[in-house]
Order: sequence, then C-alpha cells, then structure tokens
Amino acid sequence: MKAVQHSSERLIVGISGASGIVYGIEALKQLRELGVETHLVVSKSAILTLNHESEIKYADLCALASKHYQNSDIGAAIASGSYRTLGMLVAPCSIRSLSEIATGVTASLLSRAADVVLKERRRLVLMVRETPLHAGHLQTMLNVTQMGAIVAPPVPAFYTKPHSIADIVRQSVGRALELFGLETKIPRWGEQSL
Repeated sequence: MKAVQHSSERLIVGISGASGIVYGIEALKQLRELGVETHLVVSKSAILTLNHESEIKYADLCALASKHYQNSDIGAAIASGSYRTLGMLVAPCSIRSLSEIATGVTASLLSRAADVVLKERRRLVLMVRETPLHAGHLQTMLNVTQMGAIVAPPVPAFYTKPHSIADIVRQSVGRALELFGLETKIPRWGEQSL
C-alpha cells in the first residue's frame, strides 16, 4: 500500500552540471523508498554530465521523480512560494548554480526554485562539488549560508568502512536527506550497524 502524500512530504531535487550526477540519482531513489514526493529540475549542463557519467538516459532519470520540469519553465509550481515543500536539495550543486542562488540572479527554474525556498525560510541543501576552492567560492558559500542555506559537500564518511563507491554515495546522500528531518537507513557513528 502506498503512503498518502502530504505537502510536507514534497521535496524539490535540483541536479546541476557539476560532476557527481550519481548523487542526484541516488537522492531520487532514496526519496522514492521513503515515500517522499519529488519534484525534479535538471540543468542543461547536468544532462551533458549525465551522458558522460551514467548509463541511464535522461528520460529514465526523469522517471525516478514524481514530477519533473524543464529548467526553462519559470512558471512551474516550484517557482512559487505558495507551493509548499520541505525545501530543496541540489545534488550535485555546481559553482555556477551556487553563485546564481547566492546572488538572487535566477536565470533558470533551478535557481528560481532555490531562491523561493530561501525566501520562504525553508531548508535548502547544496551538495557543492568543486575542489580546490578559491576565495570567491568560499565567499559565495559563506553568503548563501548566511542567507539560510546549508552547504553540504559530499564528503565520504570512512568510519562506515564502505566497500564500494555506491556505499559512499548512499551515505553522503542519506546524510543530506536527514537535514530535512527524513529518517534514512545509513550507518551512523556509534551504532552497532557499522
């Protein structure tokens, strides 16, 4: 039996063009397992990254979400603050998307949806993928953090003794999803499941 969906169980998932498309794919899979309604927006650069880093096709990626939107669809439901959600996860988050969000320059649905999440004081988690970082990157991360976002780079937790890249990705995404108050099935420090 499928769980009843409520607006509080809706999450926007943005996938931008940084390397690490696997984080967005894994987020959609975990959210589906949790019964959370997902609203997906993918940047043009992310579609290119998908072709380089994954065997799945764009249509299959979109099929993992409850609903998906074109990045040019500025009139989409997720572009309005009256459309209630838990917030938004951007996984991975490119420096370009981070910069658009931090400056309020909403040139796409992805950055507009993130801007709406911030103005409505909802949770925005950005899995920023870039290294090394220069002062401009760090300043932009500070700016967006001061605006209310959480910058959560996908840093592996090796205390979990991962056996595969999939284990590392699952843990990183699970930690990001728990920032929305969702209960995931990831290994935790101090628990016997390790």
